[in-house]
Amino acid sequence: MPTILVIDDNPAVATALETLFSLHDIDTRIASSPEQGLAALAQSPVDLVVQDMNFDTDTTSGEEGEALFRDIRARHPDLPVILLTAWTHLESAVELVKAGAADYLAKPWDDRKLMVTVNNLLELSQTRQQLARRDAGERRRRAALDGYDLRGFIHADPLTESTLGLACQVARSDLPVLITGPNGSGKEKLAEIVHANSAVRNGPFVALNCGALPADLIEAELFGAEAGAYTGASRAREGKFEAADGGTLFLDEIGTLPLAGQIKLLRVLETGRFQRLGSNRERAVKVRVLSATNADLPTLIVAGQFREDLFYRLNAIEVRLPALAQRPDDILPLARHFMPPEKSLEPSAELALLAHRWPGNVRELRNTIQRAALLARSARIGVDDLGLPAAIPQTSALAGDTAEPDRLAIEAALARAGGILAQAAHELGMSRQALYRRLERLGIKRD
Repeated sequence: MPTILVIDDNPAVATALETLFSLHDIDTRIASSPEQGLAALAQSPVDLVVQDMNFDTDTTSGEEGEALFRDIRARHPDLPVILLTAWTHLESAVELVKAGAADYLAKPWDDRKLMVTVNNLLELSQTRQQLARRDAGERRRRAALDGYDLRGFIHADPLTESTLGLACQVARSDLPVLITGPNGSGKEKLAEIVHANSAVRNGPFVALNCGALPADLIEAELFGAEAGAYTGASRAREGKFEAADGGTLFLDEIGTLPLAGQIKLLRVLETGRFQRLGSNRERAVKVRVLSATNADLPTLIVAGQFREDLFYRLNAIEVRLPALAQRPDDILPLARHFMPPEKSLEPSAELALLAHRWPGNVRELRNTIQRAALLARSARIGVDDLGLPAAIPQTSALAGDTAEPDRLAIEAALARAGGILAQAAHELGMSRQALYRRLERLGIKRD
């Protein structure tokens, strides 16, 4: 809930303003003198100040108010201030507005006009504060990534930076890591980052897509096979575990691994030992195992399609890579990365890329840009060159649907808005005050 500090020596004025603001879900603090007002500001932050210009009953010059305003500006330069007085001096008002005062209103005030001004200033103040917090958070996240090998991972979204930070942090351990996220979001690239920043970075990085192999070849691919172990095996071959010895083995689409393969994989993870297909000799390896899936493994466990003990063995640490639609600030940097240097995007094409939901994630974006670059007849890629379906407007907003958004919708809007409440409220089609109330009812905390 936003907070306004009222600095006025007239109790009737202070009470009237407090009552008015409370009707609009605004918290009000009262100070009866400039000294009390400055002390209140030093004690805790507020979003807006409404101050009187005269505090002594025998004074109408406004000098006390001017001094108070300049003290507030000196100590809190970004804090909006509304000046309120029964004695309007045009010259003083102009000078103070030039000095940064948000508005200069005469008593008695018009409640409607005052609230319009207050709501506009509160929205600007909240947005400014949230942007400052977001910028500070981004600087901290980027600083935390300094010195890590990101393998050229293209990113600009704060959510992606948080994911990269976690990946780099867990890379230092030797625990198995499960990378989750939708198809095409970049899970293998994230696995490469974990390997590149691990203690085995100088060892091999071996990747195996478990979903691209026939079930009867999975065991041979993982553990190798002796000559004659199966039809067509004319000579011995090493498996992925041997190839990855001293490094990292990345098992993509782990949810597709057959149950028989899951049992043998579990034993290797627990003992570090295995047998080639067709051999009785045990071999020992030291391998950091990373796995990835787009499947809901707990659901597969309930269905009897995935072993629970293997899940907990692989999922010592989970790193979730969000869908591209959840990290919209990555879209344009990725698009420019995929584009040939002689091509560029028209502004309308950029807007179309941002409006698309990207169900195929980064892979779909790459294919879209590469296709558009090939087919575009000029160096400037337009909307038509992209070949994207027309954006479908949100029906709830068009139909005037008054149903309140649920938790998931609010959290998604906040994520897309970078935590900026005014922007999220606009997307949800509700006022900022209504969003405040909804956040409180749902128990959603704001950073």
